[in-house]
Amino acid sequence: MDQDTPSVDLLDCAPTVSTFYEEIVTGLRRTPPRLPCKYFYDQRGSQLFDQICEQDEYYLTDADLEIMRRYAPQMAEQIGPGVMLVEYGSGSSSKTRLLLDHLQDAVAYVPVDISRAHLQQTANTLSAAYRHIEILPVCADFTQPFELPTASQKPTHAAVFFPGSTIGNFPPDEVRRLLNQIATLCGSGGGLLIGIDLKKDVATLEAAYNDQQGVTAEFNLNLLERINRELEADFQPDHFRHDATYNDDQGRIEMYLVSQRAQSVSIGEETFEFDQGDRICTEYSHKYTVAEFAEIAAGVGLALRRQWTDRQNLFAVLHFARMN
Repeated sequence: MDQDTPSVDLLDCAPTVSTFYEEIVTGLRRTPPRLPCKYFYDQRGSQLFDQICEQDEYYLTDADLEIMRRYAPQMAEQIGPGVMLVEYGSGSSSKTRLLLDHLQDAVAYVPVDISRAHLQQTANTLSAAYRHIEILPVCADFTQPFELPTASQKPTHAAVFFPGSTIGNFPPDEVRRLLNQIATLCGSGGGLLIGIDLKKDVATLEAAYNDQQGVTAEFNLNLLERINRELEADFQPDHFRHDATYNDDQGRIEMYLVSQRAQSVSIGEETFEFDQGDRICTEYSHKYTVAEFAEIAAGVGLALRRQWTDRQNLFAVLHFARMN
């Protein structure tokens, strides 16, 4: 690593192998079986998700970027000066740059991600690009409480940036819990800038999760590869296929791995049996109206202050302030 690319210290609060094992086994015991979508994001999974965002069918990227490019100055003004910006599920932090470029006197940027290698690489790159902002990466499962690192300079307040539509992965009760956790983390004077995918026609929704290049399918199946590698399981990924459909009653895309034959899978001392056609749920992606999401947030003390949408009204970015 050359002198112009500093290595940033990383606070590691990531789940242990035993936690990973317990959550996978517990999920597979459920009826129907389910795997936590947060484990998609090992280094390969994070790279594949970045590729998903580049697919023609995945409208969310273009819509979200359109909003960020047009309105980042307004968002930065809404967040206010002297902030510690905390990003949930930072990934490559490409959209974050648009915000960092306009924040006034930002004290620190705290990218939070479960993929250690991907996070370290991103933190090093941003530290070189934004030398006036302290970069304090945290490797953690943001669905669980974690402590903010201490910045060298005291911030005026903290704000959480939750871009993309990751909040849609959680059912409404978990959304309330996570939003309450965010409100607590930010504290008095804090805020939340969050993306939500808006309700729209089913054909557009389903195409976004079944791209013709098969990247989403590879992303889904990579979860089995990770379980095999890290938990010494014996999934045969080519014995499963990807499936994603919209559940209109629940207002969500449901993503599955479908067993293509009768088969047994071992993980440690556990063995799981699958018949042909059995489905393992790997992800929900809930869609909202702005009013629906604002009502949930208000229930945990977060008040909607501003909203921005793209020209086609496919996606929205919302700013909430904590009610004191």
